[in-house]
Amino acid sequence: MTEGTRKSVLESRHRALGSEMGDWNGMGVAWDYASNPEDEHDAVRNAAGLFDVSGLRKVHVRGPDALVVVDHIITRNMATITPGRSAYGPNLTEKGTICDDAIIFNLGDGEWLVVHGSGKCMERLEESAAGKDVQLEFDDDLHDISLQGPKATDFLNEHTPLDLEGLGYFHQAKTELFDHPVIISRTGYSGERGFEIFATAEHVTELWDKILENGKSIGIMPCSFTCLDKIRVEAGLLFYPYDMSEDNSVWEVGLDWAMSKKGENYRGKAAAMALKDKEKIKVVGIDVAHGEALVGGEKLLLEESEIGVVNSPVFSHRLGKSLALAHVTPEASIPGTLLRVEGEGISCAATVALIPFHDPEKKHTHS
Repeated sequence: MTEGTRKSVLESRHRALGSEMGDWNGMGVAWDYASNPEDEHDAVRNAAGLFDVSGLRKVHVRGPDALVVVDHIITRNMATITPGRSAYGPNLTEKGTICDDAIIFNLGDGEWLVVHGSGKCMERLEESAAGKDVQLEFDDDLHDISLQGPKATDFLNEHTPLDLEGLGYFHQAKTELFDHPVIISRTGYSGERGFEIFATAEHVTELWDKILENGKSIGIMPCSFTCLDKIRVEAGLLFYPYDMSEDNSVWEVGLDWAMSKKGENYRGKAAAMALKDKEKIKVVGIDVAHGEALVGGEKLLLEESEIGVVNSPVFSHRLGKSLALAHVTPEASIPGTLLRVEGEGISCAATVALIPFHDPEKKHTHS
């Protein structure tokens, strides 16, 4: 693995924890630590896990036309997102397929923060901003750490004046944490109640250290991207470009709920609407009759006919199962459908399963 050209100031902390640093989205990230990822997984489900997700790209959008621009590059109706709130949704191509996904935060005073992954959201932003009275600022000084798990709320509440118990899902606020200026957002990628903490490079290292020092006694621990993959697959959360890409429509990957009924046209709207009821694949979960994680890319067969592919495989020790997110043809997407997995050195059964795999309190919601 190679390091990215973007740098997290937390790299020294990751290396001290045993990570050799991999690359995601152009930034060095901790794919693994010396710790057991199963222990990290347990921490997220039983206490809380701390992730460095600074590899997400952050773009400030400011100016009189800021709302017009952010509204044009996402399927959500951003005019309804008041200051202190955010919305998740896909970014579309002119053909109506998915080229990225993003959370867009209304920071107030006409400023928006677009946080996106490794797709083409920035290119879409630049296209939509052309000729508009707006300024775009890519911000790698702003880091993003994420504390996810059932003990996250009570723990952070002890160290911030903000009432996190009252902070709604997909709401955020500027505040202080351990006496450092931050934005705390009730968002995450875990299936647990948790928070993303945005802080500049000047402050984020001490925040990382303080959370781990003060949280160790209640089971909080640093968690790697290997752990993040396990928990997000359990929660049925998609990762661009593995579970969705420019080959897919929102209808195929279960993001049709994010298609706003707003009257204004947004990028790719008409083309996306024309793809409804023309799905070639569906995203499903599969429960694999295998003692470890698949590699990914394995073929899926139904009665000897190839009908899909494995995209995001993990082994969940907590559920005692080999799981994966996969693309299959619509007729093979019914839960309970028995499939065959075929790949290099592997031939086993799999059953189409409802996702999320992990949602014990049935709190899976959209915002």
